Amino acid sequence: MCGIFAAYKLPDVAEYKTHALQLSKRIRHRGPDWSGNCSKNNTIICHERLAIVGLDTGAQPITSPDESIVLGVNGEIYNHRILRKEFPDYKFKTHSDCEPIIPLYEKYGIDAPKKLDGMFAFVLYDSNKDRIIAARDPIGITTLYMGRSYKNPQTVWFASELKCLVDDCDEIKAFPPGHVYDSDTDKITRYFEPSWWDGSKIPTKRVDYKELREALEAAVRKRLMSEVPYGVLLSGGLDSSLIASIAARETRRAAPEKTVNQDLAGVDEQGHLTNSSGSRLHSFSVGLPGAPDLLAAQKCAEFIGTIHHEYTFTVQEGLDALRDVIYHLETFDVTTIRASTPMYLLSRKIKAGGVKMVLSGEGSDEVFGGYLYFGAAPSPEAFHTECVQRVKNLHYADCLRANKSTMAWGLEARVPFLDKQFLEVAMNIDPKDKIIDKDHIEKYSIRKAFDTSDEPGAEPYLPDEILWRQKEQFSDGVGYSWIDGLKDAAENTITDEQLKNPKPHWGADVPKTKEAYWYRCMFDELFPQPAAATTVMRWIPKADWGCAEDPSGRYVKSHSAHKQ
Repeated sequence: MCGIFAAYKLPDVAEYKTHALQLSKRIRHRGPDWSGNCSKNNTIICHERLAIVGLDTGAQPITSPDESIVLGVNGEIYNHRILRKEFPDYKFKTHSDCEPIIPLYEKYGIDAPKKLDGMFAFVLYDSNKDRIIAARDPIGITTLYMGRSYKNPQTVWFASELKCLVDDCDEIKAFPPGHVYDSDTDKITRYFEPSWWDGSKIPTKRVDYKELREALEAAVRKRLMSEVPYGVLLSGGLDSSLIASIAARETRRAAPEKTVNQDLAGVDEQGHLTNSSGSRLHSFSVGLPGAPDLLAAQKCAEFIGTIHHEYTFTVQEGLDALRDVIYHLETFDVTTIRASTPMYLLSRKIKAGGVKMVLSGEGSDEVFGGYLYFGAAPSPEAFHTECVQRVKNLHYADCLRANKSTMAWGLEARVPFLDKQFLEVAMNIDPKDKIIDKDHIEKYSIRKAFDTSDEPGAEPYLPDEILWRQKEQFSDGVGYSWIDGLKDAAENTITDEQLKNPKPHWGADVPKTKEAYWYRCMFDELFPQPAAATTVMRWIPKADWGCAEDPSGRYVKSHSAHKQ
């Protein structure tokens, strides 16, 4: 991951350059390893680099052999070696996984993003045609924003984070995932068209557990492409534990071939780099002392054999970090802030230990209907439609959290559950095999796919108490007193009178709790520009299923804590 900033059709690019470099500096936390920029005609592209692949030669922006095309990318392209083989005559300048985007553009134009397998946001400028294109990965794992100005309506801005655009832009939007912008038409069009996209079309294929397991294993395997030490985030819940278990197996398998140079041995049969960290995987967990997640994570780590690192924080330390969290996350959504704060604190510890990339379990709850409120779904059809909608909105919530909480400290998070090949398998399962009922715990299908108890001689992936552990929302699992502490702090900060009198510019999106009011006030102080708030979407359970508005899993009747 990295940070990108670009401005197209500036009135005077030379005059603007100093300002552009200062704006790009605002996201240097995303790319602390190197800074670069390139100006052509009336366009500038700036790049803040976090080096994961192509360490010695991957500086950006990258240019074509004749210097006419300039590329800035934030992301990882997992199939870059395969793509390079498609262009045997192209004179590549670097070992970067991102460079194949240039010959792909030359051959396919705005269809180039269709060929990419990875998480990415990129801006490419063709100086010969005075054309800029920008694209974002299919699900929006990587952040990207687009802005315009009333003063200079012909100018278009792009940036990895909102904070780069608020000075110049009167209109800002989160660039939609799976889309590409083309300045030739001045339109954004969708390039990602998977078979499951229409949520009204209900799949009828019954679950194939072997196919589902192998698809997730493949998704994890390709994400071990790295030339730097990496690890896994391990909460002790099902999702992160599955990813950690698979990654630990793959790390042990690849250890004899490990390398830090992609031109040497150490590439597996799929062309992916093997682990540069050694034969044992590092795992990381965070929570308040005695938190449910910490205890479960320790059990899981012992079982799968990772080198485990456990970090604790206090409620006060979390409260002290809130303003910084909102600054980096660029949101006032209650759910996102609750969950992001522990992840933000943990990411700093991980980066301090020398790890630059981690695997994470985001996405599973949306794909498999894992949130406890899904138990209130009135039908399998409604269950599936809600899953599709939640996946489509991930870039406003869990993807945003995973990306920005980690990148605040120059740590990259990769999410195997959102691999597009895995999604083709998982999103096309008949919802009757996903539904939560008296006989099936949430996410039963993915749990059963990794249950080897009926396979003689098979090595178990996880202990049963982890494989079949009830879902905890991350902000709950780090310790129930974390959310209680947030609510208490908000109660002491926001008066009843304030809550009754929301600020006029908030319009219809009025905070209903003191906690939400508090976060919105901090957001407004950090981002006072009206355009900033338009990029935020609130995460709440589905109200018309009779769900509690508070997103904490403890407010769902099926939760064990709710029953106590």
